Formats: sequence, structure tokens, C-alpha cells
Amino acid sequence: MFSKILMPTDGSDSSLAAADRAVELARLAGARLLAVYVQEPYPYTGVGAASSTGLNEHLAQEQRRAAGAFERVRQLAGSKGVPFETAVLEWAAPAEGIVEAARSSGTDQIVMASRGRSG
Repeated sequence: MFSKILMPTDGSDSSLAAADRAVELARLAGARLLAVYVQEPYPYTGVGAASSTGLNEHLAQEQRRAAGAFERVRQLAGSKGVPFETAVLEWAAPAEGIVEAARSSGTDQIVMASRGRSG
């Protein structure tokens, strides 16, 4: 069946609903779950390049979001005994990051919500 299931998450309620289904599928298949958070690029690259304060705050905020999203999925996976790992992809559009994560991780199934934090 499946040995590794990729589950993109952005911490939204929609992605948590998908995580619930991904965890159950992983449990039934005896698969590992890979939760992926795609960190979107800093939107102001090239603007005010003399100061890195905005970039640093953006990176810190994205790290907090990823940690929160992963914690919610970790709790679900742990409650079902599903092996769980995480990956944060930096500087990629979400769709591109999800596809690249699936290719590079040997994933044979993707379970995701139809919309997330930004609709």
C-alpha cells in the first residue's frame, strides 16, 4: 500500500482536518507520516535591503507557525502510534515546495486540505 505519506500543513483548521485523515490512513497502511511546512519567501526582498530586521522577523514568525502546525500534527500522530517526521522548506511557493518534498522524500501518497491559511 503506502510506506510514506506526505501531509502539508500551515497550521490552519483545514490542514488539521486533513492531518486527521492522513494519520488514520498512515495507521491503517503502517506508513510513516511526513508533515511539511512550506515557508513562503520574504515578500519585501530588495526593498530596504540595508536593514535585515524585517527579514529576521519574517523568518522568526514562519518558524513559530511551523512549530505550532507540527505540534498539532505530532499530537494526532502520537495518539495513533504513527511514526512522524517533519520538514520545513524555505523560500518556495507552497505548491512548488509540496511537489519538491514529495519527489525528494520518496513519498507515495499526499493528503492535504483544499485550502489553508490564505484560502
